[in-house]
Amino acid sequence: MANTNTLLPTTVVGSYPQPGWLVDRAILTANNVVPRVRLKEIWRVAEDVLEGAQDDATLIAIRDMERAGIDIITDGEMRRESYSNRFALALENVDVDNPAVVSGRMGKPTPVPRVVGEIRRRHAVEVRDIAFLRANTDRQVKITLPGPFTLSMQAHDEHYGDDEALAMAYAAVVAEEARDLKAAGADIIQLDEPWLQARPEQAARYGVKAINRALEGVSGTTVVHLCFGYAALVKDKPSGYSFLPQLSDSIATQISIEAAQPKLDLGILAELSNKMIMLGVLDLGSAEVETAETVAARLREGLKHVPAERLVAAPDCGMKYLPRERAFAKLKALADGADIVRRELQG
Repeated sequence: MANTNTLLPTTVVGSYPQPGWLVDRAILTANNVVPRVRLKEIWRVAEDVLEGAQDDATLIAIRDMERAGIDIITDGEMRRESYSNRFALALENVDVDNPAVVSGRMGKPTPVPRVVGEIRRRHAVEVRDIAFLRANTDRQVKITLPGPFTLSMQAHDEHYGDDEALAMAYAAVVAEEARDLKAAGADIIQLDEPWLQARPEQAARYGVKAINRALEGVSGTTVVHLCFGYAALVKDKPSGYSFLPQLSDSIATQISIEAAQPKLDLGILAELSNKMIMLGVLDLGSAEVETAETVAARLREGLKHVPAERLVAAPDCGMKYLPRERAFAKLKALADGADIVRRELQG
């Protein structure tokens, strides 16, 4: 097992670019909409051999992260059509065959599944994913799940009749999955909650409550990731979060934020003084690959607000939409930049 006490550890948010032989990247980027229902046509490999192909792609992602020098790695989310639909569409009483159409986060018509009864897990969804990752690396491993608030915003409720009740129902099944993932070898569980930023009024009412329910009974390091959306899909990002300080009341041990592309005012981190901060220091909206010194400078800026013992270095968001060569080069810069600052701190 790799050293778990590294100062300024590096990680990824979750996704890594899927190979062109596995997915049709033109379909992936078409219409600038992240799929909430199935997108089977994205896969370039026949269904009877798809799992093996996804295993091979996962090994590529693992080895790339290791070669780049990343301390805490994921499976690259190679098996997912989107960050959320692999888990969301595996649940009972979620009708994906007859979707509803709602206004998405960017205001575009988006097909979403309909909730037609009590949400339950039929089976563990990502346990094989984390077991495969754990078996193929000696580094710390993290796996991501869509958070309950975000799940509730990506579905059309025809059963609960109350948005908070829907979110709490999702939170219960996320908690079951998270506990199974810990038992299967996950060092870190991350909840992806981009919709907290997009719907701050509802988030203020029950966002933290839903997160705490989803992390109930989940031991070890837990993360809540907030972002403004994939850089490939959202060009102009605000310089501040509409929902962030409230997460100090969550039971998550880490809060993950993007800071490089939106040029975030890091002064807000003072309001999260009880949390570790997973700080985005790679701008995924820029085709330019950061130098190690650029990454180091961004980390030094973070250290003005957060002590090194509470800082984790990461990209702003998932790297799914980047070319693989650029993603790898940026991760290498991340690892090298963190190493520069680590050596400075250690004298």
